[in-house]
Amino acid sequence: MKRILAFLMMIAMIVTMAACGESAEKSSDGEIAIALITNTTGDYAQYGVPVHNGAMLYIEQINAAGGINGKQIKVYEYDDKGDGIEAVNAFNLASEKNISGVIGSVLTGPTLVLADATYEANMPQVTASATSPSVTIVDVEAAVPEVRTNVFRSCFLDPFQGEKMVAYAVEELGAKTAAVFYQTGSDYSEGVLEGINDAAAEKGLSIIDTEAFSEGDKDYNAQMTNIAAKDPDVVLMPIYYGEAGLATTALRAAGCDAVIIGSDGFGGVSGYASAEDLEGTVYCSGYAPGTESVAQFEKDYEAKYGEAVPNMFAPLAYDAAMLICKGIEAAEAKGLTPGSAEYKQAIIDTISSLNAVEGITGSYTFDEFNNPDKSVAILEVVNGKEVFKKFF
Repeated sequence: MKRILAFLMMIAMIVTMAACGESAEKSSDGEIAIALITNTTGDYAQYGVPVHNGAMLYIEQINAAGGINGKQIKVYEYDDKGDGIEAVNAFNLASEKNISGVIGSVLTGPTLVLADATYEANMPQVTASATSPSVTIVDVEAAVPEVRTNVFRSCFLDPFQGEKMVAYAVEELGAKTAAVFYQTGSDYSEGVLEGINDAAAEKGLSIIDTEAFSEGDKDYNAQMTNIAAKDPDVVLMPIYYGEAGLATTALRAAGCDAVIIGSDGFGGVSGYASAEDLEGTVYCSGYAPGTESVAQFEKDYEAKYGEAVPNMFAPLAYDAAMLICKGIEAAEAKGLTPGSAEYKQAIIDTISSLNAVEGITGSYTFDEFNNPDKSVAILEVVNGKEVFKKFF
């Protein structure tokens, strides 16, 4: 029996090594290893691919300029397919390679699971796109919140953008009534919804209808018919681009011409509904395309990847990589050993103490919950194009 068990364990190890490729590889003395965990395949790869590309662009530019302290940044790349278990498996594999930090994950759900693992290991982690407060706080309902001191983000929070959606509706559009369409069971959608409801009560915006859908639903005709019957001034949609396109099409077909206001998940929505149906739609974004701060980045991104920057996730990932590298610079200046506990703590301490450090999507100063204080860019769909309207 023992021989059989030993044989099975040996087979499992061989299979694991074959599946993971060079999982036992370690970075050399002239390298500083980090992990990049994104979802480049599967659902919502439209977010994961730009995050991967934006982060890699920054790292490659750093390396081309000589690296940090004469050392190259070695990036171990993983595809978590938008799944939390896959994200943790990737982190476990990367940890075997003496990494000093993690960029990722992309979607809120996998990032929450990954954050538990990195917190336990005190591994520096920066996400470009996971917007739930729970990413950096263990229990948001606790009287004294426990902060995951190792986890940071380059984007803003879910409730924050919900507040901004309501404020824009009231202050910029003069809206008095609103309908809401959100996804049940989604940390992201329900987090933005929380901010919407709180801000609506404060701003005097009457929520006259709230409709919902579940993951996998594709027919929103009933919900949009209900919304159209209430004739709201605006329709607030804290959802992702694919579902947003379907909802917009159904809303217009139901005869509702209210202004649609989306959350940052709308990035790329112009590819999922007609220009006519989307005309005048606005949404929150962490990125202001075409502005001076991102001009060089946009040029470099298109030169490398052969396409224009698709959405805000690429520049946010560029900034996420910048934040990790700021920490690495400080750790290297102290003469610490990459991958050591002291090295990782130096990265964490440096990021948390940044004061108005400029990125391409804004300046970075982190609050006590490791969240950046940043403005929101409002984008509007005009003639089928998503264009920067104003900071708000």
